[in-house]
Amino acid sequence: MTNHTVDSGATLRSVIAALGGWRTIELGQPLENGMPCSPSHPGFRMALLRRHGDRVNAQGGSGANELIVTGGHVGTHLDALCHASIDGHMYGGVDAHAASVGGAFTAYGVDTVTPFLCRGVLADIPTLLGVARLEPGFGITAEHLRAAFGDTVPGTGEVALIRTGWPQLYHDPVAYVGHETGVPGITAEAAKYLADTGIRAVCSDTIATDRILPGVGHAALPAHGVLLVERGVHIMEVLTFEELAATGAREILYLAVPLRITGATGSPIRPLALVPEAVEDAS
Repeated sequence: MTNHTVDSGATLRSVIAALGGWRTIELGQPLENGMPCSPSHPGFRMALLRRHGDRVNAQGGSGANELIVTGGHVGTHLDALCHASIDGHMYGGVDAHAASVGGAFTAYGVDTVTPFLCRGVLADIPTLLGVARLEPGFGITAEHLRAAFGDTVPGTGEVALIRTGWPQLYHDPVAYVGHETGVPGITAEAAKYLADTGIRAVCSDTIATDRILPGVGHAALPAHGVLLVERGVHIMEVLTFEELAATGAREILYLAVPLRITGATGSPIRPLALVPEAVEDAS
């Protein structure tokens, strides 16, 4: 019998060579002081604690470092399943209070979320409707999503990317958060449709994924309840799909890794899209 062996080194080199023809696109927003932040969460702060020259060693060298303070749902981030509950219960009927005793969740913490390396499919709603970005408070329905996906529907273990064009307002934190004006987002019906596809996560370019009605703010987030509590689908928020949409690509290789913060309800992420250069050239 012939013994067939696999040259893992050659396989890895061939994969890396193939990816050399792909363009990497940042899908996350930079973490910086003054960036948009939901009023429900503590904001991001970074300050240099030591500057070069504050302490110099005998060889003339010096180091610099900073202190970073942030909530788990600030900037581009992932919602763990323990982030939401309905009637005191999280996904699978887990008692939300009992799981949080001790200062960290013992169930569904963000440290239990494995990295995302999968196919992602973009639903470009503004392009579908012929506008630059959606109006404040616009509700994205299941019908909108079906039309935007067409024959390219995300499936089991994959992610759906929902573009609203809202990052065009990211430079204005008040407008981006949209408490008074509202923010476009998915309805509960749309969330159920997305969950039915078998996807692992919904990725949004807004601060809450849900449609935010004018003056209501984050008091009611029904899509969160559907996705996180009823269906066990993660949510990633504050992404940007403007550069990706400009390429014309609808399918991507998606990469995102949450931090392993034990028992936390969320984590910053740095999501990436890999798009074949041929797609970009075609656009």
